[in-house]
Amino acid sequence: MSDTVLFTTDGAVGVMTLNRPESLNAMNPEMLDTMFRVAEKAAADPAIRCLVITGNGRGFSAGGDVKAMASGGRDGGGGGSVLSGADALRQQEEISRLLYEMPKPTVAAINGVAAGAGLSVALAADLRVASDQARFTTAFAKVGFSGDFGGTWLLQRMVGPMKAKELYFMSDVFDAQRALELGLVTRVVAHEALMDETMALARRLASGPTLAYGRIKDNFVYGATNSFADTLTREAENMIASGRTQDHLNAARAFVEKREPTFEGR
Repeated sequence: MSDTVLFTTDGAVGVMTLNRPESLNAMNPEMLDTMFRVAEKAAADPAIRCLVITGNGRGFSAGGDVKAMASGGRDGGGGGSVLSGADALRQQEEISRLLYEMPKPTVAAINGVAAGAGLSVALAADLRVASDQARFTTAFAKVGFSGDFGGTWLLQRMVGPMKAKELYFMSDVFDAQRALELGLVTRVVAHEALMDETMALARRLASGPTLAYGRIKDNFVYGATNSFADTLTREAENMIASGRTQDHLNAARAFVEKREPTFEGR
């Protein structure tokens, strides 16, 4: 597998590191393909109970590889039909869907710049921990693009349509504290403590009721595009299903016995 993405484990936590530091982890086709394959494998591995995504070096990801686009890649040079280009891009965007939908928690550790598609991918994670040195921008308009990797869908649900349009139209750069004020990140921590803080959060999630987390995520994903009444039905179905797990039964006994529960994903 390509070394543009590194994967390590820490107990039940998988850590996916974008690894093109010389380009602030700009995402080229090789990296995007590897990101998806690594995330897909982690999603299917029952030993991985939480997935962290971060970047190597000074950036989380500067987005798409603009230098490659300028030389004709990613339809920057107009090659091929619009439909075939859209089909190829849509396949690459699967990394965002997987981070957003996989039935286990995903956490982005934003160590530096998160721009364009890099910001979109970070927004697709369930939670985001940002270094106090992180910087954010939608960036697309600055290079004449409209946006991809789910950023418009995700951002307007976090900050509202008007603010999301402003962030996309103006493409201003903002810091981690502003991202926290906007509700884009879960917390901001000192740069040197980023991975320690993120891994502490990830380990807590990994030791929690991951089967229930998966159904919680399903409720949110389903509810984002369905009616309140239909979502109540989905919640009821997931509630009954989670109540039939061994994790729930063990946790209920632990509650009665006034002790901490242990979750095993069964």
